[in-house]
Amino acid sequence: MTTFSVLRGMRDFLPKEAKVMRFIEGKAREVARLYSYMEVITPVVESYELLAAKTGEEVRSRMYVFEDLGGRKVALRPEFTASVARLVSTSLRTASKPLRLFCVGSLYRYDEPQRGRFREFWQSNFELMGSQRPEADAEILLLTNSLMKLVGLRNYRFKINHVGIIKSILTQEGVDEETQNRALQLMDKRMYENAIRLLEDVGASKGCIQTIESLIAISGGEPVKALEEIRAIISGYNGAMAAVDNLAEILKLVMEVQKLDIAIEAGFARGLEYYTGMIFEVYVPELDIAIAGGGRYDKLVELFGGEPTPAVGVAHGIDRIMLAMQEQQVPIDLCEDEKVVVIPVSEALRIEALRISEMLRANNISVEVEVMGRKVSRALEDADRRGCTYAIIVGEQELREGKVVLRDMHKRSQQAVKIGDLVQVIRGAGSP
Repeated sequence: MTTFSVLRGMRDFLPKEAKVMRFIEGKAREVARLYSYMEVITPVVESYELLAAKTGEEVRSRMYVFEDLGGRKVALRPEFTASVARLVSTSLRTASKPLRLFCVGSLYRYDEPQRGRFREFWQSNFELMGSQRPEADAEILLLTNSLMKLVGLRNYRFKINHVGIIKSILTQEGVDEETQNRALQLMDKRMYENAIRLLEDVGASKGCIQTIESLIAISGGEPVKALEEIRAIISGYNGAMAAVDNLAEILKLVMEVQKLDIAIEAGFARGLEYYTGMIFEVYVPELDIAIAGGGRYDKLVELFGGEPTPAVGVAHGIDRIMLAMQEQQVPIDLCEDEKVVVIPVSEALRIEALRISEMLRANNISVEVEVMGRKVSRALEDADRRGCTYAIIVGEQELREGKVVLRDMHKRSQQAVKIGDLVQVIRGAGSP
C-alpha cells in the first residue's frame, strides 16, 4: 500500500497551527476594517504574461508555470499585486479613487525550502491606488505597524529606502532600464560587489560607481542623519534628490504619528521590478527574513492597459509572522466558547441526542455528538482529552422528566437539567 507524504516545500497545518494562522488572518482583517480596505478575491491561476510582466527575473524563474488544457501558458500567482493591478485596470477601471483593496490567501514560488521560506505561503495584501501623495505611503507604513502591534510582536524594525534614488542616478548616467533592474536584483540579494561589477561592465562612470558604493555603505542610524548623508552623496543628481525629499516627507508624516523603529538603508532594494518609490521591509531580531514588505509602484496599472494610477501597497507574511510569534513566545488568546459533547447512553436515544445537539447549535454553541458507540465512561474520558467543557448525558430515566445530565468537565460535577434550560446553564447563568 502506497504511503503519501506532503510535497517538498509544502506543509500541513495541524489544528493548533491552523488556529494561530487564522488568528493572524483575523487581525489582518481587523486592520482592513479599521483602515477601510475592501476585500477582493483574485484567482490562484493567472496568465503567465500578467504575472511575469514586472515581477523580476528572480521571481519569474521560480514561478509554477504550466500549459492548461486549452493550450494557454498560465502560472500560480507568486504575489498579489499584479492580480490586483489587473483588476483595477479592468473591472474597477471606472471606480472612484482612491481604491483601498485588501486580499488574503496562498501564493506559490519554487524556492529552496528553508526556515521561514516555503513553496506555498500565505499573505495578507493591502493596496492603496489612486494617490501619489506621501500620505498614502505613510498610511501603508502605519497600517503595517498596526498589524504588528495587534499580533503582539516586539522589537520589530522597518527597513526603508526609495528606489528612485539609485534609479535616478543610473538613468542620469545613461544606464538602460534592463541593467538597472539586474543591478537592483543583485542588491536585493546583498550581492553588492556583483552589482558594482555589472555597472562597471556597462560603462558607468567612476563618479557613478563611487556614488553607488557610498550609498550602499549607509545602513541604520538615526533616519534624519541618514537622509542628510544621502543628500551629501548625491549632490548633482536632481532626480535622486527629489526622491530623498519624498522619502523625508513620508517619514516625517509617520514619525509625527507613531514612533516607529526605522532604519534607512540606501543600498536596500526589492526583487520586484515594478517599484518606483518608497520601499520597505519589516524584521524582528529573531529572524533574518522579512515578515512584511512593500512599496510604491506608479506604473503597473498603466502597464496592464489601465489609466495612469499611482499606487502603494504591502504584503504581510502570515506564516512568517506566525514563526516570529513562536520565536518571541507571544502569548495568544485563542480562548474558545464552550464546547459540548452529547452522549446517548444507548442506541435507542441517538435521535434525541441529535435533536438536543441541533437545538444547542441553533443557539450558537459548539457541539460534538458521540458517534463511536462508546460506553458513557469511555466517552467521558475521550471528551476530557478533547478539551470539552461540558458533557450532556442523555438517559432514559432523565428524559421521562424532560431532563438530561449536564456534567462540568472541569469541575468534575454534574446535575440534572431541564432540556429547555441547557443553553442558559451552559452559558454560565447558573442553575435554573
